[in-house]
Amino acid sequence: MDFSLTQEQSLLKGSISKYLANDYDFRERRSIATSELGFSAEHWARFAELGWLSVPFDEAIGGFGGAVEDTAVVLEEFGKGLVVEPYLATVLLAGQLLARSGRADLVRSIIDGDLHCAFAGLERQSRQNFHDVTTTAVEVANGFSLNGTKVLVMNGIAAQKLVVTARTSGAQFDENGITLFVVDAQATGITKTAIRSMDGSRLANIRFRDVVVPSSAILGELNLAAALLSPVMLEARIAVCAEAVGIIDLLCSKTVAYSQTRTQFGVAIGSFQALQHRMVDMLMAAQQSRSILYRAICEYQQGDTSAPATIAAMKALIGKHGRYVGEEALQLHGGMGMTDELDIGHYVKRLMVLNHLFGDTDASLREFCRAAYCT
Repeated sequence: MDFSLTQEQSLLKGSISKYLANDYDFRERRSIATSELGFSAEHWARFAELGWLSVPFDEAIGGFGGAVEDTAVVLEEFGKGLVVEPYLATVLLAGQLLARSGRADLVRSIIDGDLHCAFAGLERQSRQNFHDVTTTAVEVANGFSLNGTKVLVMNGIAAQKLVVTARTSGAQFDENGITLFVVDAQATGITKTAIRSMDGSRLANIRFRDVVVPSSAILGELNLAAALLSPVMLEARIAVCAEAVGIIDLLCSKTVAYSQTRTQFGVAIGSFQALQHRMVDMLMAAQQSRSILYRAICEYQQGDTSAPATIAAMKALIGKHGRYVGEEALQLHGGMGMTDELDIGHYVKRLMVLNHLFGDTDASLREFCRAAYCT
């Protein structure tokens, strides 16, 4: 099977790689990550100008018309550049939910770079189960009243629109009975608490207290949000794994390059056979990660019934390999690998965050076992 990139994908990959090399170096990234906003509005505007925000959306609404493999190309390059701008939160989560529910007006604003969004789906008790929802939306005279708390909302502070899951019927763990709402982030009754994750990205815990939204705020159909959420979550998992693969590849190449310049006992440490074996193991882990990523993309694109199980296996394996490669990169860089001034530690922190998004290694492995052997 031919896994080479198409001409359009090669151009997209080259465009991102060149931009990050010239305008988004590690020092720039560190400065952006420690800013109050947590990302750069100027870089976000450039992303819009270059068309990167349009990649997953249909051409009919001004998008590039890309598929999941195109967003994987984008996220892999973003991983190599440690990009902190909220592409995942605004474009691939909230943006895709808006697009699939017919809100072309809001999607066009995202494509133009004018609208920031966030998906508020997780709660304190839900871990990574998006069907565990206790936030309620009760019908009132002028719409619905939302009450509850959402946690670890990516881009929750800067978002102007929130896509929120709320229970309109059923019990806490029922897939049916969940409804999606698009809510103005400045609406009366919303309280935000800003927090930072270990990789420096900005998150928010958001409290909804008697937040009234009109019936027109419903995305899709009442009680049937699970049908919208399922494909978006699968594609998001592929995206974060593509980002992880980009980081894993880069850690391998950086470690090999360092071993060729760092000397000990008068010779480069890369000449030591024991370290060569460890770097080969890192390379094998990187290749296995890329292989299962490609398999997951192929099965998802072909509509195979095995795709959810393969995506769970992908998430588990890449999480495992990401931790291994990250630890090896830190050790082979010695003490300086732990310093904040060197980018290695920042890549490892990002890998750790990616592992926990949408199900960590253990949760994904359990999901794979259930999907592969219990159906």
